[in-house]
Amino acid sequence: MRADGNLSQWSAPGFPDDSLLLRDIARGGGFVIENRWPVGAGHDEGNTVMPGRVATAEPHHDSTVMPGLTGHLAAPRIVAYFALLPSPEPTYDVIDGAWLTDEPYGVIHRMASYPEVHGIFSTIIDYAASRYAHLRIDTHRDNRIMQHLIEKHGFTYCGIIWLEDGTERLAYER
Repeated sequence: MRADGNLSQWSAPGFPDDSLLLRDIARGGGFVIENRWPVGAGHDEGNTVMPGRVATAEPHHDSTVMPGLTGHLAAPRIVAYFALLPSPEPTYDVIDGAWLTDEPYGVIHRMASYPEVHGIFSTIIDYAASRYAHLRIDTHRDNRIMQHLIEKHGFTYCGIIWLEDGTERLAYER
């Protein structure tokens, strides 16, 4: 984010902190994305969404085989994290603008990935859309890349919301 001119989003040291991520996981809404292709191989279809889990002494092994692929899959590597939580989202109660609907929705928060891994946003949106008819998401005004991806994936800009600390975010719905 810093390299793309977004200097203030997630600027607090250690944000998001472990307690927030563990809270997402406890609510059943913390997810990681594993990529079975070597980074840089250009195979975005290797992304798999997995429920977040607290590390244990026993590693997680997923033996899913993808049709048409033979023998050269890399060991799973976590390449991204996101939260997908059910409504209501308290910070969405007040908006300078208007939401598209009052129907229940899923909220996407805390998307983070390695920059060299591609297709993450599409993977997240596809997964979220398979679980919720309506989705809401927000982003920092300086996060131009996220704004572009959000709009590219069919979200409509609805207005400005404010986080608990009073900072504004651009809010979208689909």
